[in-house]
Amino acid sequence: MADKQIIILGIESSCDDTSIAVLKGRRILSNFVANQEIHAEFGGVVPELASRAHQQNIIPVIEKGLKEANCTLQDIDAIAYTRGPGLLGSLLVGSSFAKGLSIGLNKPLVEVNHMKAHILAHFIEDNASTPNFPFLCLTVSGGHTQIVLVKSPLQMEVIGTTIDDAVGEAFDKAAKMMELPYPGGPLIDKYAKLGNPNAFPFKISNMKGYNYSFSGLKTGILYFLRKNKELNSNFIQENMNDICASVQHTIVATLLKKLEKAVTDFDIKEVAIAGGVSANSELRKQLKAKKEDGWIIHLPNFEYCTDNGAMIAMAGQFLFQNGSIGSLKNPPNPRMKF
Repeated sequence: MADKQIIILGIESSCDDTSIAVLKGRRILSNFVANQEIHAEFGGVVPELASRAHQQNIIPVIEKGLKEANCTLQDIDAIAYTRGPGLLGSLLVGSSFAKGLSIGLNKPLVEVNHMKAHILAHFIEDNASTPNFPFLCLTVSGGHTQIVLVKSPLQMEVIGTTIDDAVGEAFDKAAKMMELPYPGGPLIDKYAKLGNPNAFPFKISNMKGYNYSFSGLKTGILYFLRKNKELNSNFIQENMNDICASVQHTIVATLLKKLEKAVTDFDIKEVAIAGGVSANSELRKQLKAKKEDGWIIHLPNFEYCTDNGAMIAMAGQFLFQNGSIGSLKNPPNPRMKF
């Protein structure tokens, strides 16, 4: 069966977004995401509410996806789904639905690692560019911060990771300290565009190798805000843009410091980013500037940054063509290793 003829149904349900995509070859025919706004009032994702919402959303999203792709379930060659990592209740909904379809349609299952799928989203054909192997990928999200050496679609090695908080978590917790609503990361990005990134200096962590740490930065922000609020109760409101710009500048500088080291040590200048935080405008700006140093930069389309079915389908395409077929007996794995 030729590559361009294989149709993959991708199902993503690792956290709070229910997403379905239909992929033909490397071309996305449809990619629908149902967001769960209910978590905003709690300041973070509530696992039980997330799993219930997935149950409500998955069938309508499947129907929309198939209609947009102008195909039926019978046209699907294989069903790819997120096995892990993620929230157990959320993963259960997606995996159970995928297995039910597999049995009912007699179609093969493909088990996808969520984090690898973020990286492989770069190979969806409507992106501006596609990386050449080997390349380095900075994978940044609410739950992960990794530098990955990507040798092929199925050969990846994590060479650096966070030893505590993920970068997305650092953004959201910093936003919460500034009394911004959840999710706060995009709001920091928004206000930072109007502020001075050098207004308030914060310390950049310096871990061994290519690893990261953001717990110290969070503590530094907490003490900084507490001290200044004691002097001026309106300090945050009066300096919101500058605080956000300074926090974002420090986080991005921290990310790039280790990425620069990896580029030099491995002598690989082909660099990509992936994950929800890869939508951050300052990170994209700083990476684009690296073209002057000879870096070849690959930025995913915004719709492929956050969790989506398209990246699961693309990863599933590579796995399916490699003969990697999943089993109905395999349970979801919330702590699935890379």
